[in-house]
Amino acid sequence: MADSTKASNAASPASARTVRRRASITDVAKAAGVAVGTVSNVLNKPDRVLPATRERVEAAIAELNFVRNGSARQLRAGTLTSVGVVVLDLSNPFFTDVARGIQDRLERDSFTLMVAGSDEDLDRERRYLRLYEEHGVQGVIVSPATDDIDHVLAVRERGTAVVLLDRPSPVPEVASVAVDDVAGGRLAVEHLIAQGHERVALLNGPHTIRQCRDRREGAAAAMTDAGLDPEVALEEITVPSLTPDGGEAGIRELLALPAAARPSAVFCVNDLVALGVLRTLRRDGVAVPEEIAVVGYDDVTFAAELATPLSSVRQPTLELGTRAADLLFRPEGSAPEQVVFSPELVIRESSTTSPLEAGSP
Repeated sequence: MADSTKASNAASPASARTVRRRASITDVAKAAGVAVGTVSNVLNKPDRVLPATRERVEAAIAELNFVRNGSARQLRAGTLTSVGVVVLDLSNPFFTDVARGIQDRLERDSFTLMVAGSDEDLDRERRYLRLYEEHGVQGVIVSPATDDIDHVLAVRERGTAVVLLDRPSPVPEVASVAVDDVAGGRLAVEHLIAQGHERVALLNGPHTIRQCRDRREGAAAAMTDAGLDPEVALEEITVPSLTPDGGEAGIRELLALPAAARPSAVFCVNDLVALGVLRTLRRDGVAVPEEIAVVGYDDVTFAAELATPLSSVRQPTLELGTRAADLLFRPEGSAPEQVVFSPELVIRESSTTSPLEAGSP
């Protein structure tokens, strides 16, 4: 019996060796005499590692029977592994196109993407950012619902990379990508003035949203440059939502005015609002652009496919997303960038009867 016990005890260490703890990326780094980040590069970006170092790491991987862990945080060990995005409205094709640009860029490095919509609600935006932090994302791209971004800055101070989307950064230490919306508003109204319209209705959102303020500023500047008083020539209507239903409500308010007092053109703060405007005008038998011209903003996919193709200020959606993701990858210690894209006006049948202009640029 004693001999049997000794045999059992002697077998235990051997048995333990056959069920060893799974080797980690840290074990590989120690065995190869390199940093954890170097092992991560060998696994994911081997071209960045010197051949001799790469061979040493690969030998350690083979010796330890290291197998990649599906956990992004272990696999990448201190580099960006997942990114959380918060946009204003997931139902708006502009933001889904931007998110596609972000996704395409992240997939090049096998990063994961989480996307949420704040619906222009500051409290909801805060909740999603907190949720992302709890899930351990190491990068956040956010389109702020208001000018209050203290909670966004706090995320950065706690060690998560932050990029502001679709608005310039108010502080130099935070990177941002945006479009010059003042220039975009100016382009839209300059075009309408060139078509002979001396009074324009602006169907806008709340001024708490930076884009709405900037597009109005550009529209007013175009009026002033043309010798028109924006207080008289630009009639702003705040729509209840930045959606087709909001556009319908706004144009209904305009159509309720006597014909003589009604602006002859409408500049919509986005294409969803413009969709509601065109839908209502068509239903009511109002000719576009002969009776009322319409210009939207964003140039989303459907703009060119409508029964009356929509003139719109184009934003480079995919480029916005790609550049935002790029800014998360900037080298440590480099100065944050504030990237501003220029918009362009795409002229279609909703704002001109001239075949030479429609379809430009």
